Amino acid sequence: MRHTSRMPLLGIPLAALMLTAACGSDDDATDDATDTASAATGECTPDALDTLTSGTLTIATGQPAYGPWIVDNEPENGEGFEGAVAYAVAERLGYAADDVTWTRVDFNAAIQPGPKDFDFDINQFSITEERKAAVDFSSSYYDVAQTVVALEGTPAAEAGSLDDLRDLNIGAQVGTTSLQAINSAIEPNNEPAVFNSNDDAKLALANGQIDALVVDLPTAFYVTAVEIEDGVIVGQLPDTGDDVEQFGLLLDKDSPLTDCVTQAVDSLRDDGTLDAIEQEWLADVVDVPKLS
Repeated sequence: MRHTSRMPLLGIPLAALMLTAACGSDDDATDDATDTASAATGECTPDALDTLTSGTLTIATGQPAYGPWIVDNEPENGEGFEGAVAYAVAERLGYAADDVTWTRVDFNAAIQPGPKDFDFDINQFSITEERKAAVDFSSSYYDVAQTVVALEGTPAAEAGSLDDLRDLNIGAQVGTTSLQAINSAIEPNNEPAVFNSNDDAKLALANGQIDALVVDLPTAFYVTAVEIEDGVIVGQLPDTGDDVEQFGLLLDKDSPLTDCVTQAVDSLRDDGTLDAIEQEWLADVVDVPKLS
């Protein structure tokens, strides 16, 4: 496991979180005031946190989970960028590795509204305003770029600009920002192909059913190096919004853990731990040209 030293965090104690929600505005104001006062006590500890199971931190990810995010589809080993980040967050909250348990949740199920059977989910969830209406996010643990992957020797692989991609058939997983990026950055003349999973999308590319696939940049490196023979990275898609796309830990809407988890992520960023984990697991994510 790759862990870092613990740092004191600010958050909300359990007593404040056990207040019963009410519809009246006076009750809401009281809850807000209590939460604000509670944050000053610094009780982001296993004894104070209102987790799914007392004394245990339940973390979710996808099934299967891929490198470089999770190594060997075994998040318990703490290897891979997201595996290492998850255990680093757990340690900042005061949980030993043995106090962490993992569960598997489908990507689309995780971003839907409704009760969650995890404390937080780490699975390359891009933070968007639309999703924030249904779930909570921590602050960002990774800034991400979307990338085009194709098969060597095909017209898509030779594309040098967005114009070269517009008449091609391009696909991505449903519900992802990769799919959104196809429409907003490439603006293809053909309707994008939509797949239930990245596995389905990669198979379609390998079989020639689509000309190109859009995934995040670290996943593109893994796909082309390990999973798709003759797969090549064509280039990064430009940002089309005002903000950089960011990955955040996903929590239940209005989760009592959101503040503490966010402050754990912030502390890992501030002391350089996230940079060190990124360097260890994502060092190859450099020097990929941007398409325009």
